[in-house]
Amino acid sequence: MRWYHQIVPHDIWGYDVASPPVLLDFPANGKTVRAVAEASKSGWLYLFDRETGKPLRRSEAFVPQNDLLFRRPTSEGMLIAPGAAGGANWPPTSYSPQTGWLYVSGTHNPTRYQLKPGELGQPGRIVISFDKTVERWGTLSAIAPQDGKIKWQVKTDLPLVSGSLTTAGGLIFYGESNGQFVARNAQDGTALWRFNTGAGVNAPPVTYAVDGRQFVAVAAGGHKLFDFPPGNAVIAFGLPD
Repeated sequence: MRWYHQIVPHDIWGYDVASPPVLLDFPANGKTVRAVAEASKSGWLYLFDRETGKPLRRSEAFVPQNDLLFRRPTSEGMLIAPGAAGGANWPPTSYSPQTGWLYVSGTHNPTRYQLKPGELGQPGRIVISFDKTVERWGTLSAIAPQDGKIKWQVKTDLPLVSGSLTTAGGLIFYGESNGQFVARNAQDGTALWRFNTGAGVNAPPVTYAVDGRQFVAVAAGGHKLFDFPPGNAVIAFGLPD
């Protein structure tokens, strides 16, 4: 082991580091910074020197964080945001060398944490649940690694659990949990195109080329845990020449 950094010390809230890390090189103060970025369930994007592990910065919060964040659960229970599903969960973050920004898929889905008494002679246990009466939604955020600032952000009507994909053509593709597959301008977030797949797009898209033509493909399968519309399709789209 060369180095490690514990993002959430003494984690009792389910804030495991689920999103894949991103390696990137970016200019800062006349130098090239070789970094690794990690989007967290607690709602911040962290950047580290990837050789030494030195923390470089923490971004602005890309989802709401309430005053109960990191509090110990009580017997009465408390609703904490971000919840155990994030923040940023498993969806991969993308990076565009053109804009120099990272693109983070975020979820606002508060979790209720409650301390339940244990059986005779046993310690208490923490029980978590998602309150379906509480509003939930998602965010897609463009974040600059140089200062951690959010350059633009769009809100989705359901939690965003599809990763994003940036292309050399200045686009960012991602899926929404309501079934929409979307392309935006990576520079300013303007919506350029969308397609209704008929099921929750909760997987990251990929791009590839065949005989010189570029394609983008994505799986639309929904998500049983979060009650997103189910399906079983993999759909490919050809980009115009």
